[in-house]
Amino acid sequence: MRTAFGAGARVPDGLAVAVAVAVAVAGVSALGPSMDRKATGPPLVEGTGHILTAMKRHGVRRYLGHATPGVLDPREKPTPVTRLIAFMPRTFMRRAYDEITGMTGRGHALGPGPARRALPRPREHPRQARLRVGFFGADKLGFAVGRAPALSN
Repeated sequence: MRTAFGAGARVPDGLAVAVAVAVAVAGVSALGPSMDRKATGPPLVEGTGHILTAMKRHGVRRYLGHATPGVLDPREKPTPVTRLIAFMPRTFMRRAYDEITGMTGRGHALGPGPARRALPRPREHPRQARLRVGFFGADKLGFAVGRAPALSN
């Protein structure tokens, strides 16, 4: 499914998402909370719910979505850095923090195993030969994932 949403756009309804997911082998969400202080409500929690409901209905088990080290996977352990990363948005961008927490919680509902993956902070950086994966507080991880810059015209 490839959809673009402008500012103030409504999250698509469950039927539209279900139709797109019916032929998918994985769910990929690039949804992320607005950092606009005037934004209201958590519409992306509902949108994430539509994606995950459709995936479950159609037997799609792999999900890739944005996350933040401030919202830990149940298998992770808090560290001083993850606590600080959670403190900042929880204190200064509460609506966005609540939205990402709600979206992540929906992803956690898929359960453990290969069902869920999260990219904390994509950044413009050359691809690396090896990607580090694991859990905060248990494995040596960074807080960002590099991606090759887009080609310019």
